[in-house]
Amino acid sequence: MTDFKFLHRPSINKDKKSPAFILLHGYGSNETDLYAFADYLPSTFHIFSLRAPQSLEWGGFAWYDIFLDSRQNKISDDLTAMQRVLDLSNFTKKLIAEYHLDENNINLLGFSQGAILSYALALNYPGQYRKIIALSGYINENIMPVNEDFSRYKNLDFFVSHGLYDDIIPIELARKISPYLQERNIKHLYKEYAMGHEVNNECFNDFIAWLDSFSSN
Repeated sequence: MTDFKFLHRPSINKDKKSPAFILLHGYGSNETDLYAFADYLPSTFHIFSLRAPQSLEWGGFAWYDIFLDSRQNKISDDLTAMQRVLDLSNFTKKLIAEYHLDENNINLLGFSQGAILSYALALNYPGQYRKIIALSGYINENIMPVNEDFSRYKNLDFFVSHGLYDDIIPIELARKISPYLQERNIKHLYKEYAMGHEVNNECFNDFIAWLDSFSSN
């Protein structure tokens, strides 16, 4: 099984199983990027910020390769992406066992390529994950499940954000996400922001408030 290097912030709960967030960074970044959010996520959660396994020549890491075709269109290595989804699912099980996590409350936070994988993880393995914060990504249908049972998605809930001026993943791709989730009766909140390929303060505050709303219910 593929192991991933990661940064870990423990839960303050020592005497019972705790929920967890697994953080998946974007293409060319590393495990320190999203870990900056750790102090703002609930203290009762374990936070695991993973490093993607593929080193890039110019620095940083990737979950899978992205190529340019003859027309300069971006092409994803979908076979590797599908393998990475399986690897991450298996690694989630390992984290649950080693850290005595609450297997019914494992959550994902992904940015860009990490968000693309978060969609695929949640829909391919809906029994493993609950809340998904998907920032500046899109749904790659080539790595999504083929034979779907929509009833399996009833416990999933997404916060989806995207920048209006994103020059890496166009807003047109992001606008396909909500209809895709609606068709499958998946709970979600979709929001657009006056930003590029990033997470601005408004977006950050909104997903923290979204997450806090569950504890107040």
